[in-house]
Amino acid sequence: MELWLVLLCALVASLLGGLYLLGVFRSRRPDEPPLDKGTIPWLGYVLDFRKDSSEFLQRMQKKHGDIFTVLLGGSYFTFVMDPFCFGAIVKESRSKLDFTTFASKLVLQVFGYKPTSATHNIVHTSSTKHLMGDGLTLMTQATLENFQKLMLVNQSSGEEKRRWQEENLFHYCYNIVFRAGYLALYGTEPYQGADKKEKANERDRIHSDQVFREFWKYDRLFPQLAYAVLSPQDKLEAERLKRLFWNMLSVKNCWQKDNISGWISDQEKLLAENGVPEYMRDRFMFMLLWASQGNTGPTAFWLLLYLMKHPEAMKAVKDEIDRVSREHGQETKPGNPPINITRDMLNQTPLLDSALEETLRLVAAPILIRSVLQDTSLKMSSGAEYTLRRGDRVALFPHLSVQMNPEIHPEPHTFRYDRFLNPDGTRKEFYKEGKRLKYFNMPWGAGVSTCPGRFFATAEMKLFVFLMLSYYDLELVDREEEIPAIDSRRWGFGTMQPVRDVRFRFRPRF
Repeated sequence: MELWLVLLCALVASLLGGLYLLGVFRSRRPDEPPLDKGTIPWLGYVLDFRKDSSEFLQRMQKKHGDIFTVLLGGSYFTFVMDPFCFGAIVKESRSKLDFTTFASKLVLQVFGYKPTSATHNIVHTSSTKHLMGDGLTLMTQATLENFQKLMLVNQSSGEEKRRWQEENLFHYCYNIVFRAGYLALYGTEPYQGADKKEKANERDRIHSDQVFREFWKYDRLFPQLAYAVLSPQDKLEAERLKRLFWNMLSVKNCWQKDNISGWISDQEKLLAENGVPEYMRDRFMFMLLWASQGNTGPTAFWLLLYLMKHPEAMKAVKDEIDRVSREHGQETKPGNPPINITRDMLNQTPLLDSALEETLRLVAAPILIRSVLQDTSLKMSSGAEYTLRRGDRVALFPHLSVQMNPEIHPEPHTFRYDRFLNPDGTRKEFYKEGKRLKYFNMPWGAGVSTCPGRFFATAEMKLFVFLMLSYYDLELVDREEEIPAIDSRRWGFGTMQPVRDVRFRFRPRF
C-alpha cells in the first residue's frame, strides 16, 4: 500500500511538473504586462507567429496595447511596441537584458558555430577597424573593382551593344551584389603577370557564381532552419550545404586566395589566438558570409524596383549620380575608362541615401531580442510601469512599431524617395505625439546588437546602384506590374524577400 502511495505521489509530481513546464500554471503578476498564453499548452501562439509574425503582432497590439507577453514554443516573449521605450531596452546593462544568450543559440543552430566569450568583441573590434573610417575606404575600392569585374566585362560602344538584355531582377541583384561582396571579403584568384590577370578574373566570375548558387539554396531554407521546422529532406539538404560551406570557406582554403580583406584575416587570427579550434573557425567563416551578404542583394532589388516604379525618383537619383560623377571627372562616356567611385563620392549623394533608407524602412524587418536575466522595471511613455520577468525574453519589432506607423511616417506603404530629407537637403527629424523620436527607422538594429557592418553594407549597395544607373538604362518589362508581396516566412531575419521575381531589362546608356 505504501509503495502504491509513493508511486502515485511520484506520478502526480511528474504530471504537475510537466504541466508547469508547459506553462499551464503561469499567471500574470500585478506589475507585469498583459499575459496571453493562447490555447495550446507549451506551443502557445508559435504557429500563428511563424505563419505571419507581423499580422500576429498587429492583432496582439490591438488586443492588449503597446506591451504584452505571449507564449511561443515554451518561451515567454514580452513585445514592446512603444518606440519611446526602445532606448531603455537597447541600452540596458547586459547583466539585466542580454543579447548574446539568444543570439548564441541561434548561431549554433543555423551555422554550427559555438560562440566564445570573446566572439562578440572580436567581431566588433575588427568591424570598427576595417568596415568604418579609413578601413572602409579600402573596402569600398576593393568592392568597386569586383563590381566592375562582374558588371562591365565585354563593355564596348556601338549600337549592337545597346540592345536590351532581359533578366529576373531579384536574381540579378542578389547574384551580382553577393558575388562582389564575397570576392572583396574572402579574396580573389592569385595570378602572376598582367597576361594572367584576365584568366584569374574569369575564374573569379565562374567560382563566385557557383558559390552564389549554393548560398541561395541555403538562404531559402534559412527561416525554417532558424525555427527548427525543416522537413527531413530539407534538413539533409541544409546539413549538406553547411558542410559544403565549412569546407569551401575553411581557413586552409581561404589562405590560398589573394586580396583577403583585413576583416576576414584579422578575425581568423584573433579567434585562433583565443584558442578556437580550426574546425570551429571554418564555421565562423560561413556565419560571416551570411551576416555580410544575406541582406544586401535583396535590399538592392527592392531599391531598383521602387526606382523603376517611380520615374520621378529614378530621374532625381540618376541626375544626382551623374552630377557627382561630373564633379569628380568620372563621366561614363564611350572610350572613357571605368569610373572610379570613391567613398568621398558616395558621401555626396543625399537623394540616393534617402531612397535607400526609405527602401529599408519598407522592407527591413528584424526582431530585436534580449534575454531577461533579472527582473527589470520598464516605464512606458504613458507613465505606466511594468516588470519584465526573469527568464523571459523581451522583443522589439520596429517594422510595425515605427517604420510602418502612419503617425511617424504618413502614408507608410508609399515609397517616397525623399522622405528622410527636408526641402533644403538636410536630414529630417521625426515625431510621435508631438515628441521627437530617436528611433524612427531601425533596419540595422540598435544598441549592442547594431549591425557592425552597416557602413560597408550601405557602401556596397550604393556602389551597385551607382554603377547600374551610370552605365545602363533600366525599365520593367511590364511597366504596369504590381510590386510583389513579401514572403511572410522571413519576418524577423533582416530584409524581406519577394514571393516572386520581376522581369526587367537594361541596356548600356552609351
